[in-house]
Amino acid sequence: MVSSVSPITEIGQYLQVSGGKRLRPALVLLASKACGYEGPAAIKLGAVVELIHTATLVHDDIIDEADTRRGRPSTNSRWGNHMSVLAGDWMYMQAFNVALAERNFKILDLLIGLTQVMVEGELLQLASLRKIDVTEDEYLELAYRKTAVLFAACLRLGAILGGRSDEEEMKLGAYGTNLGLAFQLVDDLLDFTSSAEKIGKPIGNDLREGKVTLPLIYTLRGCCPEESEKVARVLEERGFRSVRFREIQDLMERHDALRAARGKAQQFAGLATSCLDGLPDSQYKDALRSLPDFIVERES
Repeated sequence: MVSSVSPITEIGQYLQVSGGKRLRPALVLLASKACGYEGPAAIKLGAVVELIHTATLVHDDIIDEADTRRGRPSTNSRWGNHMSVLAGDWMYMQAFNVALAERNFKILDLLIGLTQVMVEGELLQLASLRKIDVTEDEYLELAYRKTAVLFAACLRLGAILGGRSDEEEMKLGAYGTNLGLAFQLVDDLLDFTSSAEKIGKPIGNDLREGKVTLPLIYTLRGCCPEESEKVARVLEERGFRSVRFREIQDLMERHDALRAARGKAQQFAGLATSCLDGLPDSQYKDALRSLPDFIVERES
């Protein structure tokens, strides 16, 4: 990321060396290769989806008042909210600038719709913060808008570049949707089961920020009123003050919520794999087929 405005370049370089899986651009490349595309546009569109993803992370950290991202100070804690929100806006515009160069209205239509759905997801999440009665369907809708829709777009971009039919494009998109839901579910599990060193942020952060995710939804289904009150207090106090994080983990183990949530992630992973049946055999299809299991078993 290079701009004539030096703070943009500084923030861009900082984000570039901050790590991350670069999973979304890899999905664009794998999907395009699996669909027979050999041109340079896949690399450019891989950069586009990574810019969009990074912009959402920058804005998320501002909204969540996060101090760290991937084990380093977040952009908002280093440059402040005003500078960071404008840097995120610039990334969105730069992403569309690169995409526009392809002169493909189908691609632009997909990216515009994607961005709209993701912004709506952020608004839905803000509206659901600190609500203890979030349902599984509401959670999955939010996970789709915040995460899975971008995964789906990555696969659909590959299908568009490969000249595939609308039906094939949507089937690959369904692979991306299910993969993205599995990915988000595992992310939410790791927030209760991993360590700060592995995930690059404090564990228990979602609950501290008021986000009721699927492991917690499954926990609350089996809780008695006294147990539910512990969760409610954490949400109300915006942290683990009168209730320790270990107590919430104990509730999850007692009500088998972690196993149930992992089973749901495995279910989405299986659905993703089944969406690849129409693709011709290739090393790229094999890579896509192995990815759901990797997503479910990851530890960071």
